[in-house]
Amino acid sequence: MAFVKKELKKKSENISDWYNDVVLKAELADYGPVKGTMVIRPYGYALWETTQQIFDKMIKAAGVQNAYFPLFIPMSLLAKEKKHVEGFSPELAVVTHGGGEKLAEPLAVRPTSETIMYSMFAKWIQSHRDLPLLLNQWCNVVRWEKRTYLFLRTTEFLWQEGHTAHATHDDAIAFANKAHEWYRQVFEEYFAMPVILGRKSATEQFAGAAFSLTVEALMPDGKSLQSATSHDLGQNFSKVFDIQFSSKDGKREYVWQTSWGLSTRALGGLFLTHGDDDGLILPPKIAPIQVVIVPITKTVDAYVARVKEALVATGVRVLVDESDDSMGRKFNKWEMKGVSVRIEIGEKEVAGETVTIILRDTHEKKQIQWKECVTQMDSLLNEIQQRLFDKQKAFLDRHTFTAYSYEEFKKIMSTTKGFIHALWCEDATCEKAIKDETKATTRCLPLDAKEEKGVCIYCGKPAYHRWIFGQSY
Repeated sequence: MAFVKKELKKKSENISDWYNDVVLKAELADYGPVKGTMVIRPYGYALWETTQQIFDKMIKAAGVQNAYFPLFIPMSLLAKEKKHVEGFSPELAVVTHGGGEKLAEPLAVRPTSETIMYSMFAKWIQSHRDLPLLLNQWCNVVRWEKRTYLFLRTTEFLWQEGHTAHATHDDAIAFANKAHEWYRQVFEEYFAMPVILGRKSATEQFAGAAFSLTVEALMPDGKSLQSATSHDLGQNFSKVFDIQFSSKDGKREYVWQTSWGLSTRALGGLFLTHGDDDGLILPPKIAPIQVVIVPITKTVDAYVARVKEALVATGVRVLVDESDDSMGRKFNKWEMKGVSVRIEIGEKEVAGETVTIILRDTHEKKQIQWKECVTQMDSLLNEIQQRLFDKQKAFLDRHTFTAYSYEEFKKIMSTTKGFIHALWCEDATCEKAIKDETKATTRCLPLDAKEEKGVCIYCGKPAYHRWIFGQSY
């Protein structure tokens, strides 16, 4: 593939066209043969693998174990929890035939795994000694979306789904909050994406949950992206699936449960957030390749190998571009792919024992001693990581508003968009009316929201909290 800068649509002119273009040209993914599906290419999948490694380390430190459950779910299991099946029924893919014959019972293709997992929990949990049960699985799920968008909304996607069972409600709530904090760390500390943590409204929460916690990120077009969620399921599923245990005093009690998930949609948010007219800009902590070395001539190979070896020894992820492409195409390729630092080495650099480095986020170019480059690379990468976060934090701050009237609310949503803090009475009727008229939904009630006395921005009834509203993907 030829990586020519002028072929890439401009982010500054049309972010949607740029996004689709950069996902394809940076070789992150391609369209699958079935409408709404995508093929994740090695460069895109490497980002998912890094995300897995980061998150696995977090959850395993808390005692969570990975497992795997079947893709096919009997419809009778899915139907056991009424709200749950109602919430997912419009998106279900159902298998009715197998082996050339009609199945005795239709099978849902996994939209989420609560029902099939909890039927097993009922077998495995008998005593308080079996608790807490802390499981996670990395898998694919299918939700038959009408409108699809690479990474952000696809018919099939990859995710992790954590499921836990506890002896007390307090323990379950504490774990839901713990998962919520893990997600904050993933986005802010690795993806360099500032996020807002909060609680979903009753209308927007997960089907079957007692309450849902969400991680909301603001995209460059002013729309919100729900990036991860964590749910307190209460005893809603344990009573349906009869998941009981004998307590220390011999009583039979139902367990308290949580579920929490992060999907490849998060990568879509990463790509939308960091980039410019030249392509992606990947935060160094998540980037599969942090430094690319481009030899100008073949005569510098030994010098290039020495520099690479020294960088790798410090823990830097390095690739040497030994392809036959022209220099211009090589430079454009690695700009497109968002590699943090490009090092150019030619005869001039060898003679002076230097390297020429170009920073992807600022396009700054400078020549330094190669040993200095090695010792400073960790700091350079950390500085890029911080600059990307600071840039997005400033953007979030500039596009977070407080609306004191519905007219002001509508004006913001029809122009700059962004997050709007507004008093809301928490009546679902007002919530729907606001959505119908402005396309803005309640994104969350921030965890740090203070109670105050006022009136709903829409209906004028008493309201006690400022919720965050926004248009979303």
